[in-house]
Amino acid sequence: MLPTPQRFTLVAGSAEGDTQLTAFDKALLVAGVGNLNLMRVSSILPPGIEYSQQVDMLPGSLTPIAYGTISSDVPGRLVSAAIGVGIIPGSFGVIMEFTGMCTKAEAEAEVEQMVREALAIRNALPERIMIKATEHVVEKVGCSFAGAVLWY
Repeated sequence: MLPTPQRFTLVAGSAEGDTQLTAFDKALLVAGVGNLNLMRVSSILPPGIEYSQQVDMLPGSLTPIAYGTISSDVPGRLVSAAIGVGIIPGSFGVIMEFTGMCTKAEAEAEVEQMVREALAIRNALPERIMIKATEHVVEKVGCSFAGAVLWY
């Protein structure tokens, strides 16, 4: 069993590349997680987890993260990614991610609605909702990425 993360950070970044993979890699670098080994997880924040402004981990660290990403090779297309968390008072939290061909503001609104619905399903009201998002207009190949990094 892995240890329970004690900190979380919300990250988002967008970038261009020559391929979808290099655009994704550059978006990870812009978001501040490009030198970590990401392990995709589902959408629950542990109880008592603390928010940190930025990730402070060694390059190559195995890093749990819930994320959404979108790429496109259609010049002029707008791509956005958003991550949202809702924390239940005195308890755990939920993480939701959204990606789409929309504005950053639309992505933020969508992910906030998803956080509120996830909390409502659990018969809970949020103590706090936090959202981070990004948007990008594709030139050649573009990518938008948003994630909730869970770390120790």
